[in-house]
Amino acid sequence: MLADVIIIGAGPAGLFAAHEISSKSKLSVLIIDMGREMDKRACPAMETGTCIRCEPCHIMCGVGGAGGMSSGTLNLRHDIGGDLSEMAKGTAKAQKLVEEVDAIFLEHGAPREVYGVESEEIERLTRRAAAAGVRFIPIPQRHIGSEYLPDVVNSLKKKLEKQGVKFMLNTRVEQVRKGEVLIKGKRVRAKYILAAPGRVGAVWFAEQARALGIKLTHGAIDVGVRVEVPAVVMEPVIRVSRDPKFHIITKTFDDFIRTFCVNFQGYVMEERYDDYVGVNGHSLRARKSTNANFAFLTRVELTQPVTDTTAYGRSIAYLATTIGGGRPLLQRLGDLRRGRRSTWQRIERGHVRPTLRSVTPGDISMALPGRIVTNILEGLERLDAVVPGVASDSTLLYAPEVKLYAMKIATDEHMETSVPGLFVAGDGAGLSRGIITAAATGVLAARGILHKAHRPTR
Repeated sequence: MLADVIIIGAGPAGLFAAHEISSKSKLSVLIIDMGREMDKRACPAMETGTCIRCEPCHIMCGVGGAGGMSSGTLNLRHDIGGDLSEMAKGTAKAQKLVEEVDAIFLEHGAPREVYGVESEEIERLTRRAAAAGVRFIPIPQRHIGSEYLPDVVNSLKKKLEKQGVKFMLNTRVEQVRKGEVLIKGKRVRAKYILAAPGRVGAVWFAEQARALGIKLTHGAIDVGVRVEVPAVVMEPVIRVSRDPKFHIITKTFDDFIRTFCVNFQGYVMEERYDDYVGVNGHSLRARKSTNANFAFLTRVELTQPVTDTTAYGRSIAYLATTIGGGRPLLQRLGDLRRGRRSTWQRIERGHVRPTLRSVTPGDISMALPGRIVTNILEGLERLDAVVPGVASDSTLLYAPEVKLYAMKIATDEHMETSVPGLFVAGDGAGLSRGIITAAATGVLAARGILHKAHRPTR
């Protein structure tokens, strides 16, 4: 036995679970992750805009998790990125948990400035959005910045190591069993196992859960594009909210579409998975572009007899990757409206210069379902009434942006599965969708482990 507690995954859920356990008990903790140290995960495209085909685990795995390579925006509301109120047993307790997580980020160097607090400007933006049939969601937020986030993560890791937490990186857990994991064919036992595999490990852990007889259910996914516009278009809204959330119900299909992960003066980045590519966005505190980008996503839910939203989302992403020749697709909004593919010549004639150059100009309507394309067109037209210029012909659309939220793992009130001693947390278990909520579920799972460890035996 290498440790009392084995944590699978060094993302926010795993790190914050380790912090809770090592701060409040003498249980030994080992974190296993198939990725690298934070300092060895830097993506060259952050500087050049050209992807050199990093391994999937270079970006999605390692200390800090997928969020460690993001813009480091912390949404300080319990109902953003998943609703913590049910798991935390009430709204007040959920918000208190968010504040506890936020305090740890502050301790390790997150900036104290908070965007999006209540103000007259927020009220005016809310009213303007409502008049256009758009719902604006005000959220208090901290923005760490992609280049400063590694310092925050490394500071937390150093504290954990001082508290006795061990790390085993560049190591794959091959199998999870009752009371043990399999690594390189060898059995490693532990009193408690916490699976926090993150987004990249969601499919793998779903297979493990099925093999163990744990109940799990498919949830909704988000499918769409990353939109890139001149920064001046978004600037009036960014003054009010650093990462503005707009919710829209589309006209034709009555579907839900939303903005997500707004990066003001940021950069579009490639995300590489095992069999497809996607896009995401980053924003730096020191280095700025002249553009802004955000995800524009349609919620997709499937009903009986087919409920596997993950397989559906992956098939869309794989098709887009095939059409793009292994690269993300890029299209001007004006070309999409007119039913024609984009070319580099047409893109260069526009007034938006793409911050990601490792793309294939093309036609996203050949990759995304027609319903989703219609939602994107209608949604941007509606959003243009709130953010004038966002639906310009020169607006750039990168595809695919697919958020494959994990199948939700059934747990009890202590985050323990039906397999005794096996706990779960974070995005990879379908319990969260963001840095703060993932970290919070890690804390809850850690408290579940401490509760069980300190419970008197009969």
